[in-house]
Amino acid sequence: TAAHHTGTHLLHKALREVLGDHVNQAGSLVTPERLRFDFNHFGALSGKELVRIENIVNEAILQNMPVCARLKPYKEAVQSGAAAIFEEKYGDEVRVVSIGDYSNELCGGTHVGSTGEIGLLKITGESGIGAGLRRIEAVAGRAALDYFRESLKELENIAGLLKISTDQAPGRIQELQEELRELRRENQRYADRLAARETQSLLDRVNRDGGLNLLSARVQAESMEALRNMADHLKQALGSGIIVLGSTAGDKVQLVATVTEDLVKEGYHAGNILRKAAAITGGGGGGRPDMAQAGGRDPEKLSEALEAAGRIARETRKA
Repeated sequence: TAAHHTGTHLLHKALREVLGDHVNQAGSLVTPERLRFDFNHFGALSGKELVRIENIVNEAILQNMPVCARLKPYKEAVQSGAAAIFEEKYGDEVRVVSIGDYSNELCGGTHVGSTGEIGLLKITGESGIGAGLRRIEAVAGRAALDYFRESLKELENIAGLLKISTDQAPGRIQELQEELRELRRENQRYADRLAARETQSLLDRVNRDGGLNLLSARVQAESMEALRNMADHLKQALGSGIIVLGSTAGDKVQLVATVTEDLVKEGYHAGNILRKAAAITGGGGGGRPDMAQAGGRDPEKLSEALEAAGRIARETRKA
């Protein structure tokens, strides 16, 4: 705890040195396992800034500066430049903690005798906690040693899974990422070929009665996005018409409808068509005249809903 407490003073000083004198402490938490330091600042810290702050703190630790705590009258302490912490209430006499000529603050916590006793400070996280407020989390002393041991253990576990040495892990992970990207590209090419064949098969099922091209069909689609993409491909291939597609995923129903621009001008509305059809499956949805999507809860009613969608579209033309 003493190492972490002294570490907050070093961290405060380093933050002001790197970010500016506007930085002031806005709260802290010190435990044997970690330290948390809240401060006011307008934006997230960059990786380079965090490295600079960490380097400054550890350089101060390596200098093994003496840490001295003594009681002083409050006015004298403030006039000598000791920084006060906002949340603490001070009496006439205060405790001033000075770290060599480096830092001078009012503090009632326990501290190490010299900075070298801290051993090491490692920043483990930086985040925003509110408007104009940032938080740095760090470990010092024995907790920092435990942190590095755990980090090394995780690296060794990763290397073990890859069946290589730890120094080879980054290169192997890059190779695996490239292999994964290539597999995804190949999978997409395969999916595109399947989609093209399925698109042609569906186009052969278009109902062209009365001069209205209408396709209402059940298809296989893993997601609503895949269903929309399929509908878009069919819409482009059809040129003019209404397309309603439905699929099931577990106990859920997915529905998509598209209407080409020329038929939208004639009064057809994809959202209205789909809203009534989705109700049959125990769901709902809607959208624009040219594109709509909906969901349902009864997969067994999907065929009935698709038939209804076609009927609703035909009745729209009669109206």
